[in-house]
Amino acid sequence: MKELAKQFTGKDCIIYTVTSNDSGIQGVIKEVDDGGMIIEKKSGEKEIINLDFVTRIREYPLKKNGKKKSIVLD
Repeated sequence: MKELAKQFTGKDCIIYTVTSNDSGIQGVIKEVDDGGMIIEKKSGEKEIINLDFVTRIREYPLKKNGKKKSIVLD
């Protein structure tokens, strides 16, 4: 999972974990290390996520004009 997560470094992503039922954690992946990753949220706060609990990583979808979609349906 570490090597796969490194592909998303620097990108705005949605990270789904074991405990997130409906929505995931949104932010830019800043760093991926052995056991976890550092996420920087839009508000500027940082969060560390344990890679053992990550079930899915998805790059935030964009519209045709390059802007973020306002609603993300899975």
